[in-house]
Amino acid sequence: MAWAKNRAKGKAGGTGRGIDLGTEISASLVVFLVALPLCIGVAVASGAPAELGIITGVVGGLVIGMTPGSTLQVSGPAAGLAALVAETVEAQGIAALGVIVLGSGILQILLGLIRLGRMFQATSIAVVQGMLAGIGLPLMFSQSYPLADNQAAGTPIENMLGFPGLIAETLANPQAAIAAGLGIATVVLSFVWKKVRGPVGKIPAALVAVGVGIVVAALPGVEVKTLQVGNLLSAVQVPGPEQFAGLADPAILTAIVTFTIIASAESLFTAAAVDRMHDGKRTRFNSELIAQGAGNTLCGILGSLPMTAVVARSSANVQSGAKTRISRTLHGLWLLAFALLLPNVLALIPISVLAGVLVHSGWKLFAPEQFPKMWHQDRGEFAVMTLTTVAIVATALLEGVLIGLAAGIVLAALRMSQTSVEHRVEGDTAKLVVAGNATFLRLPKLIDALEAVGSAGTPRIRLDLMKVTHLDHACRNQIEEFVTQKRAVPGARVELLMPDGLGAPKKPKKPKKAKPPEQSEASKPDHGPRFAEPSAGPDPTADPGAVPGPTAEWYYLDPHPLDAHRDPGPYDGHPDIPGIPDGLDAFDDSRWRETPR
Repeated sequence: MAWAKNRAKGKAGGTGRGIDLGTEISASLVVFLVALPLCIGVAVASGAPAELGIITGVVGGLVIGMTPGSTLQVSGPAAGLAALVAETVEAQGIAALGVIVLGSGILQILLGLIRLGRMFQATSIAVVQGMLAGIGLPLMFSQSYPLADNQAAGTPIENMLGFPGLIAETLANPQAAIAAGLGIATVVLSFVWKKVRGPVGKIPAALVAVGVGIVVAALPGVEVKTLQVGNLLSAVQVPGPEQFAGLADPAILTAIVTFTIIASAESLFTAAAVDRMHDGKRTRFNSELIAQGAGNTLCGILGSLPMTAVVARSSANVQSGAKTRISRTLHGLWLLAFALLLPNVLALIPISVLAGVLVHSGWKLFAPEQFPKMWHQDRGEFAVMTLTTVAIVATALLEGVLIGLAAGIVLAALRMSQTSVEHRVEGDTAKLVVAGNATFLRLPKLIDALEAVGSAGTPRIRLDLMKVTHLDHACRNQIEEFVTQKRAVPGARVELLMPDGLGAPKKPKKPKKAKPPEQSEASKPDHGPRFAEPSAGPDPTADPGAVPGPTAEWYYLDPHPLDAHRDPGPYDGHPDIPGIPDGLDAFDDSRWRETPR
């Protein structure tokens, strides 16, 4: 009875206090069945031996599975890094991969220790989706070649341009057509299998595709390429002095930084996505980054592929009812046991089937439905997303992400610098009204407006900045230079209205008077009645009636005294304005000094 209560808690609560061991074991088996073809397929797509993908999957289960950070997300070799790893292996060789992954792991640990894990959450969602699309699109085209038992042409652009020729070659070769049929069937099965109901539908689509592929490949007359798997232990390649000497190569250091950024971002973005799939314990991002670093450090020592958290395995883990770390840890144990005890079974798997699994993964990463959705939601973000995708396809992953981040920052800066500039002429006054955030990004627009006001030929110019919320140094200098230049013209009057904190100069502090030595009351001379010391003049801030009220249209006044030959101003001797005596110009700053609003 108690066991049943605990089981109910484990299913409904999501808190992990009631653990159903049977559910955890069954979930681990489901994750294992999803992870096995993905580990092998990612390794093949990365240009590395299949055993290295399994080693990374084992480390992701047995090492990352037991560490704190995230509870339910599962780590292993990721399709998102396949193209990057393939480029690195082709340029630097498989032996250099261990040092690069090792360096990335150590760097991830350092980033987690200085608590930069949450920094990756500050990335624009448009850049993230553009990055995933930029990874998924080349992945689909590159895997289209092994899907037809062919070899990829090279760069993503070359693969895309060579795709029509691939179709012609496949149709001309019967065995290649059979392989392509298996791969296409795998892709279709991956899409439609989720609609199958009952217990059969719970079997992972990738596993079903692998089973069908093994059966077809065993038929007489079928000669498709199958996976070549060697001994797991012999695949381990610990980096030696020669590999560590490569750290002096800038290309190796660049690869380390690239692996670190992409692997960390993908893992932490996945963690945020997995947190939305369940109601259990939330991810501790800095701890998760340290855990990912520890896993990649060990993978680097073993000379295997880099790892990240993977959405496919993690979602399978959540959907299978897992509540604790037990399921993801056990899945690593099943991977290790299968690779050590049943390696001959892996050699029966057609490569085209694994390529089909990765084509489906690439489509999910590309997510074409996100582009029209982003277009309707925010066209600026759509532009950033599209630019990131195109930049990654045209250049490389790191360069494309940096271009996308730069575009996102520019978009944010432009939107934060929303400035309204309006100029018009009313009678003898040319008015300029500025509102919003006046930053250097809007400086050309401000300069044009100032020139228009200055060339209006009116005796008065009013610059109204009362609705400006932020005025940066560049715009402030431009306005001050304009005011100084125009006030130097004889007969011109320039009014500058600015809110508190933007334009008003600080009052100079009065020097403190030295206190006289204290005297006792008895020793103080009696001078008769005490009177207040004479004042240097009336304090306009002390009398509310002596200054304009809050409805006044002006703030910062013309410092030039009224010239006897100058035309009288509109406030000159105005009887309706309290506190302004007859004959005194309200714009004479020698009288009012600084008038707080």
